Amino acid sequence: MQSLELKNLSKHFGGLKAVDKVSFLIEPGEFVGLIGPNGSGKSTLFNVVAGSLAPTAGQVLLDGRDISGTSPAGTFERGLVRSFQIPRLFFGMSVLENVLVAARQQQGENLSSVLGSGWRRQERELAERALDTLEFLNLAHVARNRASDLSGGQMKLLELARSLMADPKVLLLDEPAAGVVPALAHEIFERLVEYQQQTGLTLLVIEHRLEVLFGAVDRVLVMNQGQLIASGSPDSVADDPAVVEAYFGTGEPA
Repeated sequence: MQSLELKNLSKHFGGLKAVDKVSFLIEPGEFVGLIGPNGSGKSTLFNVVAGSLAPTAGQVLLDGRDISGTSPAGTFERGLVRSFQIPRLFFGMSVLENVLVAARQQQGENLSSVLGSGWRRQERELAERALDTLEFLNLAHVARNRASDLSGGQMKLLELARSLMADPKVLLLDEPAAGVVPALAHEIFERLVEYQQQTGLTLLVIEHRLEVLFGAVDRVLVMNQGQLIASGSPDSVADDPAVVEAYFGTGEPA
């Protein structure tokens, strides 16, 4: 389990302050939701934390270690993994192959592994873990199918399976239930809660379907116009006047 802390994190695009001095701490093993009106800076914040964008100012700390400005590959190797709202799959590969390529710290075919049996053992162990992950997310029956043949909901589940296969210490999920039917949305969050309770994974999730999110998370963070405007339990956040104003005072959808 690892903590994730932001200290006065900012990302500016010219005069636009997409993320403006945001600070918060997510404790190891905590399940936190991140919400806010469209354009509030949530996805930009994810991009900065995961290394896709360099911060203008401030720090990102992973378990107390400053990873500000680290590349996406570097943050991934340190155990910080993120998913995307639109699944970024290898559509010409099978479902199982998509999950296998997401594993971190693979041994690779170095000289010792080629000459010995280490690579075969690792290959077998990874395949077993990948199949277990697909079974956990009700995708085992399509393991051999091409990713391009999946439904939209199954693609969402495959994106999640790839994230879990990476054995994350901190997982950032960008709208995992977007565009799926309500029953699947609830199933995705039920699986997340189950996995988090089993592993102690630290989770930060952007999700606009508040009726699904609020039943799963320990705490909710709310952004508006690049700033953090509220933090607390789902009930306290829902009743916060600043949050009500952010959503309904500006006419933005929840």
